[in-house]
This record gives sequence, structure tokens and C-alpha cells, in this order.
Amino acid sequence: MTRTPTGRIDHHDGVRTLVLTRTFAAPIEDVWAAVTEPGRLARWIGTYDGDPASGRVSFRMTAEDGAPAEEMEIVECVPPHTLRVVSHVGEDRWSLELALAEADGVTTLTFAQPGIDPVQAESVGPGWEYYLDRLVAAETGGEVAAIDFDRDYYPAMQQHYRAEATP
Repeated sequence: MTRTPTGRIDHHDGVRTLVLTRTFAAPIEDVWAAVTEPGRLARWIGTYDGDPASGRVSFRMTAEDGAPAEEMEIVECVPPHTLRVVSHVGEDRWSLELALAEADGVTTLTFAQPGIDPVQAESVGPGWEYYLDRLVAAETGGEVAAIDFDRDYYPAMQQHYRAEATP
């Protein structure tokens, strides 16, 4: 089943920002735990080693076979609302931002990747759709393993993100 892309790329002052949202019928503290606690992270994306209080952790994506560990620099952490990190993989640097807000028992997670490269957007956008859908499945009792990147996300969402990246 090909999924419909939900993300957009905002264009502001020459900066492209990938933005995706997901909602959860759960308290904000529960969703915060799902995106910050190693055991909960492992269910949908990966896990980390190290002490977050140091400002850096080593993150390994478990959803991808053979993915190298990445250094994650914690730029801002305001539980249970804001997490901003910079991923360091070789020379590549990706800024990643999570914002959580709760209203009437529903928590909205907004993911942003400011400074997304327009060429990379056509694969990175579908990639984040995939991971966030895995998060939703993990938190709602769905079958995480049934979510198939090659079948449902890429290249199926490639054209959407290519168009989004063009101002």
C-alpha cells in the first residue's frame, strides 16, 4: 500500500525546512519518552549510548542494517516539549528538531529538518515519513515490521518531495 506523503518543505529567507507532523492519543510525557528513552527508541528507529547530559551521544539506527553510529550533539532539550540535535556523520551535518504540544489529551509531534538540501529532499522526506510512521505503529500497537520503505515510501514519495523542494 503506497502511503500519501504528509510532509512539506517550507521556504523562508532562502532556507528550506522539511516539516512533518504526527498526532498521538497520549499524554505529552508518553510521547516524549518514545522519542528520548533508548528502549522506546529501539522499537522504531534506533538507540543511543552515552549520557545525554554531556551534550553528546552515539546514536545507532537499528532500522537500517549496517548503519554506522552517528554522533548526536544535543543543542537544546526542554522536556517534554523540545529536542534539537545535530547529527554528525562524516562531514555531513543535519539539524533535526522535535516539538511536542498537548491539547485535550492529544499530543502533536512536529519534526523539522532546517537546511535540507533540495537534491536530498526526494529521499530524506520519504525516509522521515517512514520513521515517523514506525513511531506511530510502535506507540499504537501496530506492526512496525510491516512498514516497508521500498514498497510504500521510496520511490513512491520521491516526486512529492522533489516538487516541495522547488520554491
